[in-house]
Amino acid sequence: MPAVAWQETPEAHDYPAAASYLSLLAGEATVTATVEAFEHAESAHFKAKDILRASRLALLPTDHPHVTSDLKKIAGGMALSPVLLVRGDAASGRDAIIADGYHRVCASYHTDENTDVPVRIVDLAHRSA
Repeated sequence: MPAVAWQETPEAHDYPAAASYLSLLAGEATVTATVEAFEHAESAHFKAKDILRASRLALLPTDHPHVTSDLKKIAGGMALSPVLLVRGDAASGRDAIIADGYHRVCASYHTDENTDVPVRIVDLAHRSA
């Protein structure tokens, strides 16, 4: 399996996907502010294994349809979109939130758990409605 290639910036559809997921966890104003923060954030890099640990999400299996699709992209040399991640808070016990890119993190882990995954990481932006 070749190394995972990554795009420089998230794809346009990643932001609405993140907003949809985050709307299950926060109000509209907070979601809007958080997505705007993603759009302006610089990319950072974290290991796939650490992203999964910080989010406390299970590693999806290779036969999961979306993971399989991303593994095929990796094998074909196609670059994956960076992950959109909301920073956790250890003091309050809040896990990191993968707002978009869970399947990509899992595919990266299956390729090499030490893959450096580009993420746009932001704090949950609180804004009153």
